[in-house]
Amino acid sequence: MEAAILKVVATINSYLADYILIFLLIGTGLIFTIKTRFVQIRCFGEGMKKVFGNIKLRGGKQEGGLSSFQALATAIAAQVGTGNIVGASGAILVGGPGAIFWMWIIAFLGMATIYAEAVLAQETRVCDDNGNISGGPVYYIRKAFPNGFGKFLSGFFSVATILALGFMGCMVQSNSIAESCNTALGIPGWVVGLALVAVSAFIFLGGIQRIASVTEKMVPVMACLFLLGGLVILVARIQYVPQTIGMIFSYAFTPNALIGGGIGYALKTAISQGAKRGLFSNEAGMGSTPHAHAMANVAKPHDQGVVAMIGVFIDTFVVLTMTALVVITCLYTGDGVLAGLTGEAYAAATSGAAAVVSKTNAMQLAAGSVFGSGIGSTFVAVCLLFFAFSTILSWNFFGKVNVEFLSNKSKVAVVIYSVAAIGFIFLGTLLKNDLVWELTDFFNYLMVLPNAIALIALSSVVAKASKGKAEKK
Repeated sequence: MEAAILKVVATINSYLADYILIFLLIGTGLIFTIKTRFVQIRCFGEGMKKVFGNIKLRGGKQEGGLSSFQALATAIAAQVGTGNIVGASGAILVGGPGAIFWMWIIAFLGMATIYAEAVLAQETRVCDDNGNISGGPVYYIRKAFPNGFGKFLSGFFSVATILALGFMGCMVQSNSIAESCNTALGIPGWVVGLALVAVSAFIFLGGIQRIASVTEKMVPVMACLFLLGGLVILVARIQYVPQTIGMIFSYAFTPNALIGGGIGYALKTAISQGAKRGLFSNEAGMGSTPHAHAMANVAKPHDQGVVAMIGVFIDTFVVLTMTALVVITCLYTGDGVLAGLTGEAYAAATSGAAAVVSKTNAMQLAAGSVFGSGIGSTFVAVCLLFFAFSTILSWNFFGKVNVEFLSNKSKVAVVIYSVAAIGFIFLGTLLKNDLVWELTDFFNYLMVLPNAIALIALSSVVAKASKGKAEKK
């Protein structure tokens, strides 16, 4: 049954990723890049200053909503997850090192897209009589289409988000945590599952304020830990770094030289891997992080828009790129296990039951080549634990916002959702990795469709904000 479901979902995903997602993500990113006059370049310095000029690990409880940094930390917690390690490794193995180049392209355009998402989330957020703030794509979808079509789109988005993030997405994260802990420390998956359930439930009960309090401390620590370890590995393999960078650019346009097949098929594979894994990593255009950016207390929507851009930059151009450099430098160059392999030999080493390298062990093998297998596996397991757990926290909140939207803030519905979400977290530690990933990809793609349609419909609002003319209501 599991194999049959995997085959069906994988087939659907291949069509969505290859023929719809690429054009939609690139098209949306181009539209906002042009409409905002390259806001990702023009306002990059402003965004960096707003993030690192006001960074605080104890933002405190806000009267309503979150501080700008707490909102960014919650967003980055969602963005920096297994996609930055397992997802990036899978993209490299399937599409070749050149897939990372296409991830960079998607991320560059995505910075303009996420600027639009954050601006519209701020523009359309609502505040109840108790000062509680709600916001996200469902609110700007209804603004874009205040009719029956908008009602359908917002409902479709909410259901897709609950399934993609609250349920399936958290399964991916817990699955990766369980596999890495089992590989590195020999801990059974069900034991990891019980521990995750206990800690997650405690934090969920504290609401967004407790989640933000945890993420604003966890995100800087986990990023620094991972980057420090990655730098040590790159220093140890410094002689291969120039070759690594060259492979990223050369295989971006001629991936068939590595993965075999015709140039058309190979190039499509590299681009589609970059697009879909780029989406899963930085989430620009997917409609997840606007739930966090809507909560930020800022002077005007533009302020949180430029902060949101830095989230994509950190996620892809810093954290994910570190994964790529480590994996390619250690596995594809010098004495790496994939060095010199092409065509059928490369396919045999990276796919199938007898694969030497898989997306789940690539980073561990790379780290182990420098630190030793024990320390390397433990290092990756700890990083994955931080990355994936922080994502679980944020994604659970994003799903909860949509449950409240669909149920008109019914407490019973929220309790049912929370119990079900905890169950999916535990279930993820027991299932096979491939099916979990394919199901998550499927529902992620469904989120993109209504979100992108609404973004494009409200592009004039975003353009106005990018010129500094939209003030906070």
